[in-house]
Amino acid sequence: MSDALEGIVVLDLTGYIAGPYGSALLGDVGAEIIKIEAPCGDTLRQYPSSLKEESRAFLGVNRNKRSIVLNLKRDEGRAAFYRLVEQADVVVHNFRPSVPRSLGIDYETLRSRRPDLIYCSVTGYGESGPLRDHPGYDTMLQCFTGLAVMQGGGAGQPKILNGSIVDYYAASMVAFGVSSALVHRLRTGEGQHVKVSLLRSAMALAAGRFIWAASEPRDANRDWGASYARIYPTREGYLYLQAPSPAFWKHLCEALGFPELAEDPRYDSLKKRDDRSGEIIPIIENALKQHTAREWEQLMYGKVPCIAVRKIEEMFDHPQILAEGLVVEHEHPRVGKYLSLSRAVEMGIGGGSSGRAPMLGEHTDEVLARFGFRKDEIAELRASGAVS
Repeated sequence: MSDALEGIVVLDLTGYIAGPYGSALLGDVGAEIIKIEAPCGDTLRQYPSSLKEESRAFLGVNRNKRSIVLNLKRDEGRAAFYRLVEQADVVVHNFRPSVPRSLGIDYETLRSRRPDLIYCSVTGYGESGPLRDHPGYDTMLQCFTGLAVMQGGGAGQPKILNGSIVDYYAASMVAFGVSSALVHRLRTGEGQHVKVSLLRSAMALAAGRFIWAASEPRDANRDWGASYARIYPTREGYLYLQAPSPAFWKHLCEALGFPELAEDPRYDSLKKRDDRSGEIIPIIENALKQHTAREWEQLMYGKVPCIAVRKIEEMFDHPQILAEGLVVEHEHPRVGKYLSLSRAVEMGIGGGSSGRAPMLGEHTDEVLARFGFRKDEIAELRASGAVS
């Protein structure tokens, strides 16, 4: 059985994380992803990494791709790109809004060559407004949209959440938007311009707080959930737990050795427990000293929402990760063997393995030949500096 997007060709002009990983997600479900890099390569390749031969982040977000080097600033390179567009289904880029037209790769120009093209632009702040051409990075958008204030617990102590959470969520919006546009094209025959931004993605992450009722002040408390849901120290290691429902609260009280609190009317609702979290937190902290985090995880398995805090390195051989088939091994010409994430989404069709990240320009000749370029044409492009 074929994968869902088998036969769909994506030209990926993106760099860093949001765009590249969005294309990688499309590759997870069968799309053919051609990563088109400038002669200097994706900037992410140059990011510091403990790997000597390649950036760890680059390997992680560029699976399922083949790389070609194409200089769009040269007429010959741009002409070659147009030939690729005529046979492709999707183009994804993350240039600032003013750049595509200057390069001759804006939506209107490319649509004239492929009317049903799906064109996805990934920007920092969107394609209109006073910040449209300002540089936009994950951490900047966390600060701009209030995520850093939420993460730090108040305006006086903002804190950035490491891990590029906005970038990765924007990547999922790339995959979602492009897939939706492909369904629309299947129904109507029409292509379209899909617009994804870090700004929209960051605001979407805050959707549960971005509510302002007419009856409340603008600076109303936007926290939700119980404040005693947190990470706690144990006899050894740390444990995250929460108990929002009556059943979970009852099981937590029993497991920690104070079953009488489950029947105490002072704590018989989530609202009451949140109001009295100053009383509850010390009780929980003291009780958790009895066992290690891993022991508590086992003792409360299936009864209380809790999990021991772990490092990412433990995921490579954790039985749950392995049971879900989330780890795959690759062989890289420079890095050698490495383990990485297989697929982010499991589907009942297809099921082919995830491909490794490419080296810079590794597939230039192969891809151009696949798009109908003759050997002498490829040689002329290389001699002109349009490809390498």
